[in-house]
Amino acid sequence: MNTTIQHQLIHCDMSSIKSKDKELLREEPLSVRVEGNPYSVMMRTPGDEIPLVAGFCLTEGIIDTPQDYTSIAFCDGEDTNVVAVTLKPSRRHKISEILDRRGFISQSSCGLCGKEIVKDLFQLIKPLEDDIRVDVNKALSHLETITRHQPLRSQTRAAHAAVLYSSKLDFLAVAEDVGRHNALDKVIGKVFLDRKIGQATLLTLSSRISYELVQKAARARIPIILAISRPTALAVKLASELNITLASLADGPGLYVFCAAQRLVALT
Repeated sequence: MNTTIQHQLIHCDMSSIKSKDKELLREEPLSVRVEGNPYSVMMRTPGDEIPLVAGFCLTEGIIDTPQDYTSIAFCDGEDTNVVAVTLKPSRRHKISEILDRRGFISQSSCGLCGKEIVKDLFQLIKPLEDDIRVDVNKALSHLETITRHQPLRSQTRAAHAAVLYSSKLDFLAVAEDVGRHNALDKVIGKVFLDRKIGQATLLTLSSRISYELVQKAARARIPIILAISRPTALAVKLASELNITLASLADGPGLYVFCAAQRLVALT
């Protein structure tokens, strides 16, 4: 699967104008169908479509465990732009309300105010347990070196990344995509399909932290999120309500920790 396209451009600097070839990140629509009905269309970088949809379904509340679906597969073997999800009857009945409203809470343009969003999500997602402590210095090192896991970024300067680590801060999985939400769904989908979602403890992001990313992490029960850029005010409010640790790179050395700082301790 080609994730980039070569494009000829003009490089202008103070002394010259030159023609160069550079890699551009591909972006294509992916249609998700649940129980035969259209559920969502997302823009994404081609590749890892099945993990992307698995992670998306988990973070949307469509599935909770691998036992909730019978298949996640391409509608046509040659068409990788449509993925169909078939649920088990018991699960279909349990989430009929979610299917009817078609995941309106996950849409940033839904028109709800921030207070209503946090209230609705808090009713759907339980706060996380406070039983995890990780080495803050090692966690910071993982965030500072996130570009090591970003070959697409090296090629295109246009890809976001999401990386998951265990409670011992061992690497679990990484995903890149033109969309930061897609990168997170992909990496969650990878560990979910590998039956390792229960090990996911630390999430590092190349982007800022929006409330939607906090929502997705909460659905996957990931207690710690570190990002290159700062969170939005709504993300901090939601993370505080759900007992999720949020931190970003400080202006100088170290981290800015916005909530649930107790999980980050100096062990070394």
